[in-house]
Formats: sequence, C-alpha cells, structure tokens
Amino acid sequence: MDRTLKALSLTLSYPTAELQEAMPEIGAILATDPRLPMPTRLALQQLANDIGQGDLFEVQEAYVMLFDRSRTLSLNLFEHVHGESRDRGGAMVSLIETYRDGGFEPATTELPDHVPVLLEFLSTRPFAEVQDTLADAAHIFDALATRLVRRDSRYDAAFAALSHLANAQVDAEALAGMLAQPDDDPTDLAALDAVWEETEVTFGPDPNAGCPQVRDMLAVMDKPVTPPLNRSA
Repeated sequence: MDRTLKALSLTLSYPTAELQEAMPEIGAILATDPRLPMPTRLALQQLANDIGQGDLFEVQEAYVMLFDRSRTLSLNLFEHVHGESRDRGGAMVSLIETYRDGGFEPATTELPDHVPVLLEFLSTRPFAEVQDTLADAAHIFDALATRLVRRDSRYDAAFAALSHLANAQVDAEALAGMLAQPDDDPTDLAALDAVWEETEVTFGPDPNAGCPQVRDMLAVMDKPVTPPLNRSA
C-alpha cells in the first residue's frame, strides 16, 4: 500500500475525534516522503497539526464551509466534469465497477468519485497507474489548490502534493476554464438552497457504460463545467 496516498485520503476526509488522534502519524508519513519537495512536506505537516490539534468543532466547521458549502471546492471529481448530467451517472457506475474489479469496496457513505475514496483505492494500485490517474485530474487539483490559497486554507498543500505525484503537464486550457468560474460564497444560504433544489442526478445503469480503468474515466476532465453541491454524508 502507498502510505502517502492513504495519508492524503485521511487528511482530506471529514475530521473526527479518531482522525485527530491519528494525525501525528499521518503527518509523519507525509513529512518524510522523499517523492515530495520539502516545502510541500512542511506544509502538509502544518496541515496535519492544524487538524490534529485544533478544536474539533472548529475544524469540522472549517471543513464543511470549504468542501460541503462551496461548489467550486467540491471533493466529488465528476461534479467538476459532468455536473448533474446523466453522463455523470454512467461514469459513476463505471467507477464503482472498476473499484470492485480491483477488489476494493469503499467503507463509506461518500460517493465513489469523492477524492478521499479515490485516493484510498489508488493507494492499493501500482504507482504507474496512480500517476496516470492523477495526471488526468491534475488541472482539477491545481484549481482546488489555487482556490484554497485564496481562502487562506492550508488544505491547498494536499492538492499540491497530488499534483506533484502526478508529475504531468497540466492542461492549461482546462485549468483556466475552471478558474474562470467565480468562487461561490459558502455563507449565501439562498444560493445553497437553490443548489439543493436542482434535479438530482441518477446513477442508474447506462447501457453504453463498460468497465474502463479509472484513468480512462478521468480522461474526459478536460471539459469542466460549473459543479453543483452534492455531498452524500
């Protein structure tokens, strides 16, 4: 198992008391991976300290305000690609099949395209496959990191690490398209209600959906759309 990918998966998960207890070990893993540049390792260590030593309620509230109440910071990757279209449902079904073909059953209520779930799966895969998958989503990771910097959040370090592990040329056009979307206001409750009232995406079987590798499904990520909020937890 790739311990760094597992550690990043946990770091990007919803904070709990159990996660706080584990953060010293998680931070140590991230701080000592020679594949990451030293500034990124130090930033990850600071993020781990913030999560592990902060007041649990405040840490949880910050997480929700970032990732649950900001559509442009959604951790569900296909939201940045398909929005609420039926194409997202077919991609989701294929991703679930890919997980099962790899002997992976997510022990979570999160959607399968949730970044921590994907990283947990990738932590069990050969690193060449990991890099291909991360490379296809690299512009999304870079966009999320940029937006998190704007929010003065240390979570940007996690996405900087993923981009570095991908070791790929980012699709500049796709990145520019994502960053052209205005940052939403997590305190705008009226806008949040409007998102929740949008048509729910259906994850029913798609007769054209096969069982491609994760990287093939993420390869379509060069056409981002404005992502809606949809967190299952």
